[in-house]
Amino acid sequence: MKSSSVQQTWPEPPLDQSVRQRLLAGAARLFARKGYAAASVRELVAAAGVTKPVLYYYFGSKEGLYLALMRSASDRFQAVLDEFSADRRPVWERIQSLVDTLFSMFLEEMDVARLLFAVYYGPPQGVPDFDFKAHHLGLVELVRDMMKEGIEKRDLKPADPLELTWAVLGPMHLTMHMYMSHPEKAPDRQSLSRALNLVYRGLAVEKQCRG
Repeated sequence: MKSSSVQQTWPEPPLDQSVRQRLLAGAARLFARKGYAAASVRELVAAAGVTKPVLYYYFGSKEGLYLALMRSASDRFQAVLDEFSADRRPVWERIQSLVDTLFSMFLEEMDVARLLFAVYYGPPQGVPDFDFKAHHLGLVELVRDMMKEGIEKRDLKPADPLELTWAVLGPMHLTMHMYMSHPEKAPDRQSLSRALNLVYRGLAVEKQCRG
């Protein structure tokens, strides 16, 4: 009588989110500092304090790690756009809150921001294709719709909603650039808020009191 051997299988170890986050954070720092092409797998695992098999277990490859980093930033950014798309507060209150939320996110993930700027404005690095531009266009569309709503409700002066969008997003983008290039001279969140209030004074319709 032949004995049948049963192959025993062992479950894979559960994902450790702290290890995964260390790999993502280390990759963001290293990619931002050295560029995607120049960052080696050996350096990536050293930055996270793990071994190569650990990186391969969680992300499959250096490319997989990069794409996971981009997806994480993309999902967080899209969640903000979705939240404010459903917001029904007064237009300018929404705009100020949106800018403050995005700026806070930028400060928390500056390495990812540096990486995105390097990918889009620097020399080719052989990075895997990832369309983050759609989110930027989504932001522009969201603010433009807010401006259009403000004009229709006569809270803002009649003007091209897209031009008003540039007037609002301009201070935020300039502040971000300053933080990356000259952090010692960069405005803080309060300064950015005051700059937006100056823009609002030029855009707001003066409400006349009725006796």
